[in-house]
Amino acid sequence: MATVLSRRAFVAGSAAGLTFTFTFTGRLAKALAQAGGFAPNIWVTIAPDGTITIVAPAVEMGQGAMTGMPLVVAEELDADWSKVKIRHSPQGPGYGNPGFGGAQVTGASRSTPGYWMPLRLAGAQARRVLLDAAAERLGVPVGELTTEPSVVVHKASGRRLAYGEIAQFAKAPATLPTVTAADLKKTSEFRLIGKNHARIELPEKVTGAAKFGIDQSVPDMLIGGVLRAPVPGSKPEKIEDAAALSLPGVVKVVALPYGVGVVGLGYQDVQKGKNALKVTWSKGAPAEKYDSEAVVADYVGVAASVASKKGVVAHQAGDVGKAFNEASRRFTGVYVTDHVYHATMEPMNATAWVKPDSVELWVPTQSPTLTMLTAAALTKLPPTAVKVNTTLLGGGFGRRLEQDFTSDAVLLSKEMGRPVKVIWSREDDVKNDKLRPLTAQYLEAATDDAGNVTAWRYRIAAPSIYARANPRAFEAAKGVDAPVLEGFELSYAVPNQMMEYLREERGWDVGFWRSVGAGYTKFAIESFLDEIARAHKLDPVAFRLKMLAGNPRAAAVVKKAAEMADWDGKRPAGRALGIGFSDTWRSYIATVAEVSVNRQTGKISVHKLWSAVDPGIAILPDNVVAQIEGAAVFGVSSVLGERITVKDGQVQQSNFHDYTLLRMADCPEIQVEVMATDNAPGGIGEVGLPPTGPAIGNAIAALTGVRLRRLPMTPARVLAALKERV
Repeated sequence: MATVLSRRAFVAGSAAGLTFTFTFTGRLAKALAQAGGFAPNIWVTIAPDGTITIVAPAVEMGQGAMTGMPLVVAEELDADWSKVKIRHSPQGPGYGNPGFGGAQVTGASRSTPGYWMPLRLAGAQARRVLLDAAAERLGVPVGELTTEPSVVVHKASGRRLAYGEIAQFAKAPATLPTVTAADLKKTSEFRLIGKNHARIELPEKVTGAAKFGIDQSVPDMLIGGVLRAPVPGSKPEKIEDAAALSLPGVVKVVALPYGVGVVGLGYQDVQKGKNALKVTWSKGAPAEKYDSEAVVADYVGVAASVASKKGVVAHQAGDVGKAFNEASRRFTGVYVTDHVYHATMEPMNATAWVKPDSVELWVPTQSPTLTMLTAAALTKLPPTAVKVNTTLLGGGFGRRLEQDFTSDAVLLSKEMGRPVKVIWSREDDVKNDKLRPLTAQYLEAATDDAGNVTAWRYRIAAPSIYARANPRAFEAAKGVDAPVLEGFELSYAVPNQMMEYLREERGWDVGFWRSVGAGYTKFAIESFLDEIARAHKLDPVAFRLKMLAGNPRAAAVVKKAAEMADWDGKRPAGRALGIGFSDTWRSYIATVAEVSVNRQTGKISVHKLWSAVDPGIAILPDNVVAQIEGAAVFGVSSVLGERITVKDGQVQQSNFHDYTLLRMADCPEIQVEVMATDNAPGGIGEVGLPPTGPAIGNAIAALTGVRLRRLPMTPARVLAALKERV
């Protein structure tokens, strides 16, 4: 992966002012013209009938990027949205996300923050090209022209030229005009942004016409699958494939560096072939000794070893040691989170056609750039020889940043000399997922007599994601793993702080999972703050508001969520409220949960969630609501039951019968209020998840007096905690 800019570095660059001139080659101009339109730049094509095609640079995996990102271009272009069509960006330079160093990557809630300014400037640049062409045709100074939706207007003479008319005579200039932030609309002038528009891709999803990766079909295509080692890192040493090859529909068995491929005529043929294989696997892989429960105990010890084991300092302020020595009270807490599985509804799949001098792929990938580089490396062809067709994604959540399923398809197609579509079974996916890291977090705080937090120590023991997936970024950050630590920052006013990362590897690869670090860092931070507030007999909402007095956006969402839930009102018998707050991805959210606990079974019921969110400028307010709702459900599911266990290097779960997802009957009622502000938009796709865990845990503590410090909060763990309290 290309070097990833830190959040602070990107924000700083944006604040300093950006100037963009988009590359526009003669070859691209000719291609777009042949397609039946005039292209003022690489983002916009206008047909003679006035139809405007806008490129969507971020992949669509249910988060609304296919609508929201082009809408930003259309706003500055002053386009008539009813005449806009959307196409996904081709793989290539110019379409990358600055938030990912220019790579075509969708994830980490960076699409909106990363593309916000580039796409506005692209729309403004295309509009300027149209204005210049109209000025030349009308024989007037360009300064006398203005625009209305899809029309250039010369008010002095009353003459008007529709964009489609201009497309019939305009030619792209040899050098595109340079536009700056000064050329952009004021937010008060927005016609499209901030209003609700139907998402572009939804009608075809509803009718079933939408094409996901698993729907792709290529002439002469075969189906492939890979039997992977039961322990990651093991390799096939002996393959007995006679039984598999004797099955009808099985075409070939292929030895791979990491497994055994089976190629056949259909999916069931391939699955039967895989089941018929007898493989002897190599011994000695580091993961053989991995036992998740043993690792939990190990990590807890590491995280709590403040005096003997130092970590990499991720952040520090003030004098923590002195503040602890002078404290009126000191608090400590250890929080643990288990591995969780991505559970995308569309299993992993990829279609590849490897030819002697080129590769074409059809892949539901979150990164066309990584997919291109993977195929190039495996075939030893130049990246320019690889064409990636990005499809709709049936769920991404970070799983489709990985390239294991792409590698399967490329290697099998290379072997067969024909197109091969690889489809993972659900069991393949559960057993071989790149799980969210297992973590142990040690927190320590000092307070004065009034309950003010004067010092804060935070230590997290976890493996690294970046050391494997983005080693250059990991090295550049001097051992601080940004995804693993995501969300550890405090918006709260605490004068003395020390945050440390203790990288602990045990031979098990981990990956990006929706909200990545913030899903567990905010759980620990917000739960621990609640412990402190209750120990001082302070109201948890008032406690937070006092510490957020210098951060009005943060304080506003906390106050609003409490109002929405009627925080001080009487609850139904057997129910209580808890609150959680998150400030990750430049968006602010507070969530209140109303819960009850069955003391006989240990089952937690989450009845209602109230969320107040400030995403800055809300491009599509209804979509913000939808994303908060979806992420909240994702969060509740992971908090209440989702858990992967590993023993002797083997995942113990295999499908949805033993990996518990939230059922519809247990889904809470969710109310969301969008508190849009005139700030640059933050990320939103993952924002609803982090506050759900602490909100639920804090509500349980308020109801029962029991503090649950481990995720998930399974019935067995709830019963054990209740029993211990008694």
